[in-house]
Amino acid sequence: MPPRRSYDQYCSAARALDVVGDRWTLLIVRELLAGPRRYTDLHADLPGVSTDVLASRLKDMERDGLTTRRRLPPPGAAYVYELTARGRELLPVIQALGAWGRPELGDRRPTDAVRAHWFALPLLRELEGEGLLEVRLDEGCFHLHVGAVDSPVYGDGPAPRDPDAVLTLDTPTCIALSRGDVSLTEAIREGRVEVTGDSPLAKQLREP
Repeated sequence: MPPRRSYDQYCSAARALDVVGDRWTLLIVRELLAGPRRYTDLHADLPGVSTDVLASRLKDMERDGLTTRRRLPPPGAAYVYELTARGRELLPVIQALGAWGRPELGDRRPTDAVRAHWFALPLLRELEGEGLLEVRLDEGCFHLHVGAVDSPVYGDGPAPRDPDAVLTLDTPTCIALSRGDVSLTEAIREGRVEVTGDSPLAKQLREP
């Protein structure tokens, strides 16, 4: 493997960019925050990345201690990639970058791809407490592990068990939340987001 390129600057920001500054790296981290993923799943949820670039980035990330690769036991018997503890430490970095990038969203362009679970991290910024939350959109559904530290923070599709709360909203409302046009508290109060469930998390969402 060729040596990693470096800015050769004695600065922590420059050193960080040596590791995660390449195109696609942070978006791969975004996908792996959902837990172990197969190469084919990553490629499907990163539209626009070539197979060569994705393979190269994954090798770089494994070399730099951000990810590991392991084989699932039978009957799966497929290789999956997952974040290390060091890789999971990038969650607040991605959250801060997403918050900074809100003004850049604007209206969705005809060429813009979208996946339901891409709304997970923006929504997570609005949540406090702990619990399993299922989010149902027109585009699909995903779930959030609110308050998770050492486990995946979100996942694509329905919750793996009975969720503590369910949020139901349409895509325009979710886009408005992602852009910061409305807060989750305001959207719930205005009836744009329906909250169901009897857990402390559900009650907290209904009565902020």
